[in-house]
Amino acid sequence: MFCSSPESKGEDRVIQPTGDVIAAEGDTATLGCTFETRASPTLFWYKQEENDFPKYMMKSFSTSVEKAPDFQKERFNAEINKTSVPLKIQKLQLSDSAVYYCA
Repeated sequence: MFCSSPESKGEDRVIQPTGDVIAAEGDTATLGCTFETRASPTLFWYKQEENDFPKYMMKSFSTSVEKAPDFQKERFNAEINKTSVPLKIQKLQLSDSAVYYCA
């Protein structure tokens, strides 16, 4: 789901690199997500653990990040810059192993 203003005409895109990101416990991992839009973007991150459905983590606006009420983890952040909204996970834990989606 990519939210934008009504005047955009199907030109909005979100591009997320494929493949695994390998990191050790305690490290910091950054997951990429770029976007193309003419509107002021709002982008979302979801976490999907094994044998589960994707769960909403946070949404990023041009000036702020709003985390889901049940996902107030300080180790996770995703701030929008000009064309990307990378998800940064600090002090990695084994429980962070999952598939992450940007939308």
